[in-house]
Amino acid sequence: MAITRWEPFQGIERWEPFYWEPLREIEDLQRRMNRLFERMFPSGDGGVSALAFIPSVEMEETAEDIRLKLEIPGLESKDLNIEVTEESVAISGERKSETRTEEKGMMRSEFRYGRFERVIPLPAHVQNDKAQAEYKNGILTLTIPKVESEKKKAVKINVA
Repeated sequence: MAITRWEPFQGIERWEPFYWEPLREIEDLQRRMNRLFERMFPSGDGGVSALAFIPSVEMEETAEDIRLKLEIPGLESKDLNIEVTEESVAISGERKSETRTEEKGMMRSEFRYGRFERVIPLPAHVQNDKAQAEYKNGILTLTIPKVESEKKKAVKINVA
């Protein structure tokens, strides 16, 4: 059982007769957006298990297969976890931070370290057991053949 702090006046709103109602809605929206960003991005305290970044994706569909390209620099192929189902692809991994100490001067880093995950729904059913992956120069390329019934075949029809 979790212990929670009791706050008896938590649900009571303060009445302000000269407060403009749209301003209250804007402040509420701002609070909600702040909470959303706090959940999505780590705060740097090391204890947050939020996503560090979401990799960019390009998808190309041909008559035979679906090709995905994901931009995931700074990782090794062993750091990636790829799961392909008939309807989606899930890619996850973690970019580990480097430990450095600077005795003189200042160090600044804009790199994002931590866990990431991306689930991509596919536009057609695929043969997930025949998927192929290649990771080179920070780009993950997946080639996933379509199920035979999903392939668009052109059939010639004779007119009588």
